Amino acid sequence: AAASRGARTHMRSGMDMGMQQAMDWLKAHSPRIIFLVIVCVAAYVTARLVSRALRKALEKSQIPDASIFVNLARVLIWVIAVTIVLKPVFGVNPMTLFTALGIGGFAVSLGLKDSIANTIGGFQLMFSHVLQPGDMVRISGITGEVQDVTWRQTVVRERDGNLMMIPNSVLNTTLLEKLDPHNEASVTIPFTAKPNVDTARLTNELLSKIDQSAHGLMDPQSPPIVRLTGFSPAGVTGNIIAYAKPHASQAQLIDAVTRSVSSSDLFTDLVASGDAKARDLLAAQSGANGSSR
Repeated sequence: AAASRGARTHMRSGMDMGMQQAMDWLKAHSPRIIFLVIVCVAAYVTARLVSRALRKALEKSQIPDASIFVNLARVLIWVIAVTIVLKPVFGVNPMTLFTALGIGGFAVSLGLKDSIANTIGGFQLMFSHVLQPGDMVRISGITGEVQDVTWRQTVVRERDGNLMMIPNSVLNTTLLEKLDPHNEASVTIPFTAKPNVDTARLTNELLSKIDQSAHGLMDPQSPPIVRLTGFSPAGVTGNIIAYAKPHASQAQLIDAVTRSVSSSDLFTDLVASGDAKARDLLAAQSGANGSSR
């Protein structure tokens, strides 16, 4: 019993000693801890306020609203905060640290050359106004709307909803085509009508059928067009030009238009003239319907 009491007393005294040492350490370093907490809180609040103000300023100015500028401001604020606390809290001279970082920076840059190239490419794209969020672009066969330009990549959303992440360095070395939104939304379906067809009746009938079957897929501000293009041995050739609404599938629009007008008794041969875009999209739609069945 005496040994047990002695062990408990020794343990209690050890705990008391540890608590006393912890309290002494806190008392000795409390100014540094308080200073570190104040700087961190100030940096956090400042980063939030600056980010919010920067986003609002970008919305009002001609500079595109891209996250790369907001992220750069955040990094700069935290770098300043770290520089402020290095000497008072950790006893490290900032110039010594920066010198060491400069010496090792060359080796690090070799390993991060792709990331650095992407970041520089992002700044070039944004400051030159070559690419901005909201632009419709075609890049290496990818067509969609630019959503954002980040540190490493540009985010493009295709019409089917897929997000494509394209490295910024690639955009500076490949063909970039900016599309007019009106032209990008258009689909063309060629047809051949019977010889000696009443063109006014043909146009009215086609537009009526298209409006009934594909109204929900078309842009309400851009009505469809029936445009006659010439003659062939089979009859009068023409194109149906329709405009898909934002984020609507062009393949679905072509399918809806084709189904609605294919029963017309004024046609000789649908898709008699060759629009490659229409044929490819129709083939893809037919394949998808076949696999679902």
